[in-house]
Amino acid sequence: MKRYRVAIVETSALIAEGIASILRSSATMEVVGTYAAVQEVEPLLAAGGIDVVVAAVGLCHQLEESSLAGQMPVVGLQSGLADEATLRRFNGVVTLYTAAEDIIRIVSEACQQPAEHNMAESHELSEREKDVLVLVAKGFTNKEIASELNISPHTVMSHRKNIVHKTGIRSVAGLTVYAVLNKLIDSEQL
Repeated sequence: MKRYRVAIVETSALIAEGIASILRSSATMEVVGTYAAVQEVEPLLAAGGIDVVVAAVGLCHQLEESSLAGQMPVVGLQSGLADEATLRRFNGVVTLYTAAEDIIRIVSEACQQPAEHNMAESHELSEREKDVLVLVAKGFTNKEIASELNISPHTVMSHRKNIVHKTGIRSVAGLTVYAVLNKLIDSEQL
């Protein structure tokens, strides 16, 4: 069984150690260390000591300017607000609300992608998903959304699962903030 070597780059020791603990619980993950700066990880890349980096989304620009860019998959760790364009730069995204098994799955999937893989397609919400998200943000139930969009409640649930998978956000409040930040809905409409 392949064990992926993971470096975690996060300025918050609490968050970094939490993610490291989750990844260490998997037989397929080996955490080589937690680091506060992107530059600390670059020597590991040169030595071939890592397969994937899990890094704070806020470090996106530092990552792009480093030797890590395009050399290996990078999973974004979203602990604050980030726009969709930033999130698309990563091979996968986990949040503080992502379940442990999903974190392990997302990191594993990223390891199996080419480093330069563009995640724009897999993180981009479809027009119908955006429609569903707007109605979720407005407080509609699945049944009300189905009626409004002339689709089945089962289809609404499928769209909601896709939205959660693509955004990494599970709560209605979080999805509402996401919709406002990405200009899908005006806060005045809530």
